[in-house]
Amino acid sequence: MKVSQGPLYLMVLPGVILVLIFSYGPMVGILMAFQQFIPAKGLFGDQTWVGLDNFRYVLELPNTMRVLWNTLYIATLKIIFGLIVPIIVAILINEVRHMTLKKSIQTTIYLPHFLSWVVLGGILIDILSPSQGIINMILGLVGIEPIFFLGSNTWFPVTLVGSEIWKEFGFGTIIYLAAITGINPELYEAAKMDGANRFKQTLHVTLPGLRMTIVLLGVLSLGNILNAGFDQVFNLYSTQVYESGDIIDTFVYRIGLLEAQYGVATAVGLFKSVVSCILVTVSYYLAYRFANYRIF
Repeated sequence: MKVSQGPLYLMVLPGVILVLIFSYGPMVGILMAFQQFIPAKGLFGDQTWVGLDNFRYVLELPNTMRVLWNTLYIATLKIIFGLIVPIIVAILINEVRHMTLKKSIQTTIYLPHFLSWVVLGGILIDILSPSQGIINMILGLVGIEPIFFLGSNTWFPVTLVGSEIWKEFGFGTIIYLAAITGINPELYEAAKMDGANRFKQTLHVTLPGLRMTIVLLGVLSLGNILNAGFDQVFNLYSTQVYESGDIIDTFVYRIGLLEAQYGVATAVGLFKSVVSCILVTVSYYLAYRFANYRIF
């Protein structure tokens, strides 16, 4: 008996409508990238068309290359450590035999994932304060001079990467723990009979068993190479750390909303979107090629 697909289509319909309204509808605004946009005239009003002048203007700005480098540098570090740390933590948690303790650890490290950067930004500003922050108080007890984590161009990228990993590694850990449970227990028994200790079992059984998951998540993360985290940076950065912390998204925010150069800001956003689209396409191809990943 053939089952009707109508109810399934109806279930998907609200999601499709939301995507059309909030994702595809605003794409009409791409026109501003090629205009000297004046809001009073409206998007389809008598705007002055400037062709690629907005793109040329952005490329000629003295800070453009620095902003692009900051974005790539911070995003790359987040991707690398965002893969390594959850793998290590998942393997360590998997070795815990006390189930109550194991579940408590999982819950504790997962909680920061649900907090917004508005909340975490305020917390980090307090605990990293060079005068009253608990981190610098602890450093002072061992004779280390206070560090201005959020005001030093040397320490700010480190702070961004570290706080991002602290917030999100619990989520990644759950994925790898789920993958570990799918490894055949007989492989561990065979390795144990061959004289392998826990470290060698991890090295020769657990890590190979996680290989496809690692490859898949690593490849798919390539699409985020230009997303260094606007929410995080916006809530933590200041003019003191523009040199090391200013990224494409904050750059667009300042040009578009603070300086009212809407056409220029749209041009930068369009450039980022095109590059990200290419990277996402390449990443899905690589995921299919090396991890046999298919969308449908």
